[in-house]
Amino acid sequence: MKNSKSNKNGPKGNIRIIAGKHRGRKLPVVMAEGLRPTTDRVKETVFNWLMPYISASECLDCFAGSGGLGFEAYSRGASTVTLIELNKAAAKQLQQNKDLLSADNVIIENTNALDYLTKSDRKFSVVFLDPPFRKGLLKETSHLLNARALEPDALIYVEMESETDTHELPENWHLLKEKIAGQVAYRLYQNT
Repeated sequence: MKNSKSNKNGPKGNIRIIAGKHRGRKLPVVMAEGLRPTTDRVKETVFNWLMPYISASECLDCFAGSGGLGFEAYSRGASTVTLIELNKAAAKQLQQNKDLLSADNVIIENTNALDYLTKSDRKFSVVFLDPPFRKGLLKETSHLLNARALEPDALIYVEMESETDTHELPENWHLLKEKIAGQVAYRLYQNT
């Protein structure tokens, strides 16, 4: 990630949309504590996995951070994309990027993912679940998603520490694809 000038919220960097109607577009991101933007290489793999499903999907990014996954889904034709981000500076940057792209079908929620899932009655067909590492959020978030927010046959992309016990995830999530790179595991599940 390329750094540029700093501000009170920390240095800024960029993410790049790799395909779709905004292909090659760079978007600024605030580098907040714990923010781990998904690399272009991983994004390319994930969206190759999701290619047949992303168009016209209802997407949710539970821990949006830089918005890299959500804006990529938007660029590739998702019907709606909801980005949940607790960090105020990161959420403000997501809103600015939404405005830059004139992305009327992108919804930014500056809130806690668990609170959002508890209160919302929306259902999603594609979900990105990439919680901050070593905070214990994966199990609770995945079970809340499973109980309240998934369409039948929904696809769930999970980015987690490679040592994470996958038995923490809902039993009805069927593993479709998996890659492990060092300390990070990338997995695609289907709600069955």
